[in-house]
Amino acid sequence: MKPLLSLLLAGVLAAALPASRAQAPAAAKTEVLWLGQSAFRITSPGGKVIVTDPWLKLNPLTPPEYKNLEALGKIDVLLVTHGHFDHFADAPALALLNQVPMHGPGDMNQTVGLLGILPPNLVPRFNKGGTITPAAGIKVTAVHAEHSSVIVWKNPATGKDEAHYGGEPVGFIIELENGFRIYHMGDTGLFGDMKLIADYYKPDLVLMPIGGHFTMGPVDAAYATREWFKPRFVIPMHYGANPLGRGTPEEYARALGETSTRILPLKPGEKAVF
Repeated sequence: MKPLLSLLLAGVLAAALPASRAQAPAAAKTEVLWLGQSAFRITSPGGKVIVTDPWLKLNPLTPPEYKNLEALGKIDVLLVTHGHFDHFADAPALALLNQVPMHGPGDMNQTVGLLGILPPNLVPRFNKGGTITPAAGIKVTAVHAEHSSVIVWKNPATGKDEAHYGGEPVGFIIELENGFRIYHMGDTGLFGDMKLIADYYKPDLVLMPIGGHFTMGPVDAAYATREWFKPRFVIPMHYGANPLGRGTPEEYARALGETSTRILPLKPGEKAVF
């Protein structure tokens, strides 16, 4: 690991909860495991397991042990930000394996249901601004993301791939039992209402795309971090799995400059504990 990131990472992987919102016992922690691209397994202080954007089997960055979907263990909450393959790919299989609803953009889920990819009970609908409680003590709010969404589906009758409407992409504000707030940005470019999201939801941890080409690159991500969010922690994501996602945590850290935000440049399979 390069010296700059070594300094940024030092002492961060076991960080204390903000005292103003901490309600759980001192021993209760939040664990965030990065699995490459935008896929995370988040374990809440109450033991709830939240999985986001699960592209695992074909993701070149996913550690081999997690290409077996059962290795994730029992999942309580499954979240998908939009319909692109590198976010949606393994979500239907995980929904069926765990008999847990796949929560995502309402119109995306309607398409998934109509195509018969998942049964109606596993594709509930909600939309931007809506807040759900998909598991006891867990609140999830859908917020805007500046991106696109399409589901590529192989028609079993023709054997050909078809592109179907994937709804509007979203990000998620995930509030855990102790009030700790995680903002999974999904895939997004810069947009002015990031400031509103920052001011209103005040996320403690931001899971932020930095790869560029399809999302914010390091410079744009640094601007959003420095000017709007100023969170306690950022975990960079959505880089390195695709040759076009060239942004790196080193470039992001240089663009950000001196800051109170702690950057956690995890490798796939590594975890941070808060």
